[in-house]
Amino acid sequence: MSKRLLAAGVVAALALAACGDDDDDATSATTQAPAATTAAPESVPAQATTAAPAGTTAAPSGDAVKVGLLFDITCTGDKSFNDSAAAGLDKATADFNIEATHSCPSADDDRKPRLDLMVQDGTQLMIGVGFLWGPAISAGAYENPDRHFGIVDSVVNTYDANATPDDTSDDAALTNVASLVFAEEQGSFLVGAAAALTSKTGSIGFVGGVEIDLIKKFEAGYIAGAKAVNPDIQVVSKYVSQPPDFTGFNNAAAGKEIAAQMYSGGADVVYHAAGATGLGVFEAAKDAGAPGSVWAIGVDSDQYLTASPDLQPYILTSMVKHVDVAVYETIKAETEGTFTGDIQTFDLKRDGVGYATSGDFMSADTIAKLEDFKAKIISGEIVVPTDPTKA
Repeated sequence: MSKRLLAAGVVAALALAACGDDDDDATSATTQAPAATTAAPESVPAQATTAAPAGTTAAPSGDAVKVGLLFDITCTGDKSFNDSAAAGLDKATADFNIEATHSCPSADDDRKPRLDLMVQDGTQLMIGVGFLWGPAISAGAYENPDRHFGIVDSVVNTYDANATPDDTSDDAALTNVASLVFAEEQGSFLVGAAAALTSKTGSIGFVGGVEIDLIKKFEAGYIAGAKAVNPDIQVVSKYVSQPPDFTGFNNAAAGKEIAAQMYSGGADVVYHAAGATGLGVFEAAKDAGAPGSVWAIGVDSDQYLTASPDLQPYILTSMVKHVDVAVYETIKAETEGTFTGDIQTFDLKRDGVGYATSGDFMSADTIAKLEDFKAKIISGEIVVPTDPTKA
């Protein structure tokens, strides 16, 4: 293959989640969150634009470094994966002298045109949020060796210039792409342990958005962590959709239906790795019983903080995936002249993944046990599997 996509799946990415505005396009960075956008001009339909939204001030030009963040189709507003990336851009905008734009594709076939528009605008660093940006980033990096690129949840280090997927011997190496990947299995191990320590029925569930390698890492870690606490625990797993259908990351109704079946079948804790579909999991928990009798576990960001008040009492914890840290550090390296095009793994040791404690639902004893597991994973005493069949 011309490009290697780690964990072909998104979050993310999970990279796929509910779009706050289907018309979101690139806008100049301001002190506001990137969710605020301005529609592209009619002459460039569905393309990124660098015009600042009304009422805001564009970042200073001067010697500012131009940075572009490319969200997935579902864009910001997912209160999870994409919003975490946006937070990283916000922080970088506040801390560094950058001129930032962001863009959301309306379909897969306009990814490359959006990237090209950023290149034409002089953008020096472009970061794609989610593995689906792989082909566009690969081609863009090959065509523009003087620019820098980043991609979340994928490894892109070659380009098949001759379009021969079965022959990699003539692939061009890419040294201007930072592949930002995460040890999702490690964070999932910790919330799996939390689920087992909390469960009273000995049955827990996992809802995956799309059955792809990336999401299987979440499932594998979750099962392994639960079994580390209780080898006899029952873990019921179900995926919303199968590739190439990626709607499983944006189908709250299906998430609710699947989780409801798990709760009615005896599971009292359900973890989702399904983007915006996870909202349905939270709603199913609320319908299944009183607070404290059933639980849901969020993903990517601390979802307790963004959930509605009626759902918060059901969110035991969240597996936090620090996409914001990856985006921020990549931009920081660009501004400091230390950018490197290589594979960068954000794991527990690097604070790339972790778990949330908002709501104070987990006991001090549970947290102490999770911290012990965390230390053993960091030291290498525990090696977390990435394949559910080996968990």
